Amino acid sequence: MKRYLETGNFAIAYAAVLSGCKFFAGYPITPATELAEEISKLLPHYGGYYLQAEDECAALHMCIGASLGGMKALTATSGPGFILYADPLGWAIGCEIPVVVINAQRVGPVSGITGAPGQGEFYLSRYPTQGGNFETIVLAPSTAQEAFTITNEAFYLSERFRTPVIILADQLVTDGMEDITIPETEEEMRQMGMKFWERGVKEGPEFYPYTDEIDIPPVVLGKNTGALCSDWTPTAEGYDIEDVTWQHRHAYRLIYKIRNHRDLITRYEGLFLEDAELIVVAYGSPARVVKSAVKKARAEGLKVGTIRLISLWPFPDELFNKKAIYLSVELNYDGQLVREVQRACPKDSEVHFLGKCGELPSVFELVDAFKTLLDGKKLEPIYWEREAW
Repeated sequence: MKRYLETGNFAIAYAAVLSGCKFFAGYPITPATELAEEISKLLPHYGGYYLQAEDECAALHMCIGASLGGMKALTATSGPGFILYADPLGWAIGCEIPVVVINAQRVGPVSGITGAPGQGEFYLSRYPTQGGNFETIVLAPSTAQEAFTITNEAFYLSERFRTPVIILADQLVTDGMEDITIPETEEEMRQMGMKFWERGVKEGPEFYPYTDEIDIPPVVLGKNTGALCSDWTPTAEGYDIEDVTWQHRHAYRLIYKIRNHRDLITRYEGLFLEDAELIVVAYGSPARVVKSAVKKARAEGLKVGTIRLISLWPFPDELFNKKAIYLSVELNYDGQLVREVQRACPKDSEVHFLGKCGELPSVFELVDAFKTLLDGKKLEPIYWEREAW
């Protein structure tokens, strides 16, 4: 093992090449540019290729082409570029093409502030492209070391489910400097629990089977299989068809190959949930402050627990089965994760929201919010400093 004082971008780059990534295409954008810089140096040593595209849309299309050629591929961007991925993401989801997509969220809307963290693409990661009739797999690390682990997990899941996997990080995770451990040998990779799934080739003739099964190799072109790839509704053989029956079959597969195997995807961290009267929900960087605040609240005798979501989609409804007071802490003002908490928790539960824009809440601020809610009072917004309800 080798230790570094480095960023989450550094960790993601190493995790990608160790997971078998052979192709990266991207367009410079803070806070993902350093990832591109790092992997551009690594890939040639691992027999891979780096391309800087003319824009984000082209970058993801290039990754799709590389994946269709049999390579594991990665791209990375931030919010303004992530929206430009919409068209190629539709191709990748509909044609079941494995690819890993990093979104290092920064504060918005639009270009916002390049050097401030945000969590504004929670729903955009669930519906990143046109048309609906699909499910997504979205993972969210909260530390640089976890960014390494999650990237490896993303490549593994992408191959097994033959679908894009989105990593919804934030600027503090990708740019923050932390202690990171990187394995140097296969034995050390096994010790770290890294997972691997080699790229296979679907031989056909049913390239797009209408089942919910996973572990089916993806379509790879140029292997004399006769495979087809189109963004239209396909028959099982891959031919375009204007037939609603085939559309039903195709949509069923895109949704239920993920939903019916969610046990392989769901990741979370729970703390002090057994007797919690207040459950604080968060993901990414805010979850780190939440964890410290919950521990401080516990030391003061408050019955507070926390759920840190690591997998965001498919949303883990089963975690919200306890009647309690829920508080969603997010890096946005509009409240996004909180909407799913409202939907998933028992009907008689209270659900509250605390959001900040571009900066983390403090431990003191959170503990004060916990006490307010446990006293039966409502949170109040503080001018432009925070939103609460």
